[in-house]
Amino acid sequence: MDGRARKDIKPGLEVDIVLKRDQRTGRPTRGIVKDLLTKSATHPHGIKVRLADGQVGRVENILGPAE
Repeated sequence: MDGRARKDIKPGLEVDIVLKRDQRTGRPTRGIVKDLLTKSATHPHGIKVRLADGQVGRVENILGPAE
């Protein structure tokens, strides 16, 4: 599932995000969602989130509940 709809993303989900510095390469970073930073219902490049480790990026892929 992609990360363009805010309703699909909740704290505690495991996701792949693309960090700002990795936008050119598209290299994903995996982590657990801590906060949703995008206020709108959808975003064409993915909803911006903060991971549990503090990294911020746009959701590229939703993997499911954290294990």
